[in-house]
Amino acid sequence: MIKVRHLTKKYGSITALDDVSFSVKKGEIVGFLGPNGAGKSTAMNIITGYLSSTSGSVSIDGYDILDEPTEAKKRLGYLPEIPPLYPDMTVDEYLDFVYELKGAKQKKEAHFNEICELARITAVRGRLIRNLSKGYRQRVGIAQALVGNPPVLILDEPTVGLDPKQIVEMRTLIQKLGEKHTVILSSHILNEVQAVCGRIIVLNNGRLIADSTAEHLGESLGDGRTLLLRAAGEEKDIQAALQSVKSVKRFSKTDADGDTKAYSLTLTPSESARSELFFAFAARKIPIVEMKNAEYSLEDIFISLVNQKNKK
Repeated sequence: MIKVRHLTKKYGSITALDDVSFSVKKGEIVGFLGPNGAGKSTAMNIITGYLSSTSGSVSIDGYDILDEPTEAKKRLGYLPEIPPLYPDMTVDEYLDFVYELKGAKQKKEAHFNEICELARITAVRGRLIRNLSKGYRQRVGIAQALVGNPPVLILDEPTVGLDPKQIVEMRTLIQKLGEKHTVILSSHILNEVQAVCGRIIVLNNGRLIADSTAEHLGESLGDGRTLLLRAAGEEKDIQAALQSVKSVKRFSKTDADGDTKAYSLTLTPSESARSELFFAFAARKIPIVEMKNAEYSLEDIFISLVNQKNKK
């Protein structure tokens, strides 16, 4: 549905985007991440046709955003970080304005009923937008993006400024939208991205530095496999057992709880690593309470990726 090829954007001597390429398939919900100044907003503005690129191309459902902007934008719904609302209009008046602006062809009343029900703003359709809460304004922004039923949705920081309850509601809404739409979601709330996105794209300094699932990116952290091990015994005995296992490259204590101590282990690739650990601890009569693969949060992955690239 979305194809971005060799996208570059320069402002004089500053390169905001540097040869960025990726594709998004129909039905995917993709998280679009990066630190401030990474080029996310520039990329989203180019994808939606609000900004031209220095070089490269963007197509939406096969239509080039610059060569065939009308057809491309018909297939695109956009919620910017600050929704483009008119506070002196009622919700219905605003949606009617957007409907005419987009040249939508659906039967208006039935279409409005559908998108207002989906965005859960049916109860406020007759109210002035200026009198709505932040959460409802965000929902009205979602509704305007849905006018015309575009197959592609670009959502830039849709949960910014919302309280925890509203964030959960917005997460549920985005998951619902993903059932019928292709979605690109940009957010600084990484656990929200991890909760709803099946794939993560990360930009840093204008370059694409990662494009995969959170699980695969987590597996790539560090230079070897990482295990979390908890054992019951004296600290010196546990550390002696760990030091005796050749597959253990390094280890660090993470916490202690009563008689048990927890360690994070970095292992060399070895199919026998777990067995070696088991026998080393059994030989010293130290019970292993728990041993499992490390699980990384999206925050861990994001910080690791950005720091790795900044060191180069």
